[in-house]
Amino acid sequence: MNGFVSFLTSLPSLFQSGVIFGTVILFGALGEILTEKSGNLNLGVPGIMYLGGIAGLASTFYYENLLCHRLNIAPNPVLCIIICLAATFLAAACGGLIYSFLTISLRTNQNVTGLTLTIFGSGIGNFFGGSLNTLAGGVGQVNVKVTSELFRAFSTDLVKTVDGWTAKLGFGLGTMLFSYGFLTYFAILLAIFLWWFFKKTRYGLSLRAVGENTATADAAGINVTKYKYLATCIGAGVSGFGGTYYVMNYIKGTWENQGTIEALGWLAVALVIFATWKPLRAIWGSYLFGMLYWAFFYIGGLTRSSQELFKMLPYVVTIFVLLFVALRKRKEDQPPMSLGLPYFREER
Repeated sequence: MNGFVSFLTSLPSLFQSGVIFGTVILFGALGEILTEKSGNLNLGVPGIMYLGGIAGLASTFYYENLLCHRLNIAPNPVLCIIICLAATFLAAACGGLIYSFLTISLRTNQNVTGLTLTIFGSGIGNFFGGSLNTLAGGVGQVNVKVTSELFRAFSTDLVKTVDGWTAKLGFGLGTMLFSYGFLTYFAILLAIFLWWFFKKTRYGLSLRAVGENTATADAAGINVTKYKYLATCIGAGVSGFGGTYYVMNYIKGTWENQGTIEALGWLAVALVIFATWKPLRAIWGSYLFGMLYWAFFYIGGLTRSSQELFKMLPYVVTIFVLLFVALRKRKEDQPPMSLGLPYFREER
């Protein structure tokens, strides 16, 4: 009973941890949803998140710690953000371009290519991350303090005001909702934008047509190759923001080689299925996954084996969702019909 009461009192803290880890997962899932809407199944999301994370860190490290310090010039906050996000998007999009060239132009197997991209991305990330550690003087010495603080900044006045309004609840609602960096809220806005894009715009409807029936879309005059390339590359760029969010917001502008980015990347792939390819459903699903990922930490008396079982919960939930969707057979909950299938125009 005491353990249950302790768990309830720790719920606000669990929610905050869930939001932070959930945002990493949300970026990866949104990028993959955009990719899969075009009919491409990219299992290289973890590798792409590695590429985004190391590119954002390396670019700001060189700007903040080498150029500025050698010239004795204070880092420009706006440039820190722009350089980091631009490098993240470009590096991750390059990963998507590699995948697109291999699977769309050369027609290689999508599953094998995606898994290879995961291995490639994690290798590149850890290689350059290790090089940055060596350059900075040792493991954990990489530090982009200015950029990291900008990513984690929030309005303390807003948090205190909302906490004051909700003091009777027994916890700070302002702290729970508004104590995160700007990328947290950007991810939510991006999910809403993607929902609008898929539902309300001509380009979004054309993209869905490519993913549902590629041959029919091609016959209707839609440039299938262009849509697949753009969706995959832009989707990869979005997924890359998840790696940068983890590096800048969670581990505060350094680099670690513990495989956490890869684990969250696979959760992002699972979230796509859990959300049934719907961006809005991915918002609350990502936070649920984030809370499930950290639930073991807030339950006392667990053994190491029990903790590992708790870490399986997001995947177990995804399996149940798959079973539910398969039994229910609602068309709107099914994946794009051409997902993972190569397209040969000559066979149309």
